[in-house]
Amino acid sequence: MTHPIRVVTYNIHKGFSQFNQRMVLHDLRDQLRGIHADIVFLQEVVGAHDLHARQHLNWPVTSQYEFLADSIWQDFAYGKNAVYPEGHHGNAILSRFPIVSWENIDVSAHRFEQRGLLHCELRMPGWDETLHCVCLHFGLFSRGRRMQLSALRDRIEKLVPPHAPLIIAGDFNDWRNEACDTLARQMHLKEAFGVTNGRPACSYPAALPMFRLDRIYVRGLHVTAAEVHSGRPWSKISDHAALSATVHRA
Repeated sequence: MTHPIRVVTYNIHKGFSQFNQRMVLHDLRDQLRGIHADIVFLQEVVGAHDLHARQHLNWPVTSQYEFLADSIWQDFAYGKNAVYPEGHHGNAILSRFPIVSWENIDVSAHRFEQRGLLHCELRMPGWDETLHCVCLHFGLFSRGRRMQLSALRDRIEKLVPPHAPLIIAGDFNDWRNEACDTLARQMHLKEAFGVTNGRPACSYPAALPMFRLDRIYVRGLHVTAAEVHSGRPWSKISDHAALSATVHRA
């Protein structure tokens, strides 16, 4: 069996606690470090925000993804999705392994919700193929999510070889579990908590998770463990729980 890889997905709520009560980026960085993840999939990451930078004395001088990566995750990629007068936010991938290529694909269903797929290829030590990673945050409405699922499937079928290892993780906003039909049954991916616990994990709200919104799907990898990071202190950091999984090369 190959060396284990720890993967985390987390909607960080733009670095603010639930209901935007306080800026929590420093606590968030400490908690992420404690998971000892190799690859981190983040949603709602602020790339820049002039107003917040003026209002908060401890606002990082760098982007949120650079601040969170710090010296732990040497490589990172950011997909700018939502742009507004004060700045922008989107998805990010932080990695202990080299990111050899990346692209952000606009999959917005309408002008009121800017969404993207951040697709990276990672060079893994001792592997003869790159690891494909896609970080996503799907829309709130079912019609838009179906369009985004279709765009994701097209992307994978065109650019990811069937035998290549693949991780797709993020906030699917998938209240009705529609993604499983496309990703699991049609594209032959396995959901990490489906492997370990029989179904996707509850991840929202973080204080007492009831809804299965966040997912980690894999192909060409074995899932050996999965964990929900909820309750305190996580519920004081974001409205979503963080999810982690341990995987091995199949």
